[in-house]
Amino acid sequence: MAKVEIYLKSTCPYCLRAGQLLDSKGVASERYNVDMGGPKKAEMVQRANGRTTVPQIFIDGRHIGGCDDLMALDRQGKLDELLAA
Repeated sequence: MAKVEIYLKSTCPYCLRAGQLLDSKGVASERYNVDMGGPKKAEMVQRANGRTTVPQIFIDGRHIGGCDDLMALDRQGKLDELLAA
């Protein structure tokens, strides 16, 4: 199973939606809360090429993008492929 990482905020509906999609697929993910900024937020911005919005999702170190990007991969049938790697 692929390593999935999500940078999120606790009150973000898009973060919740992305997490629910991954949960529905039985995927365990590492979730980093960036509510208060700090080192994890700085790490996210660096890894996501300057993007500051949440969620920012990574699968096996590859930047996927946000919730809409994750949903698009699922609709295209490509998400399961990435998760199985």
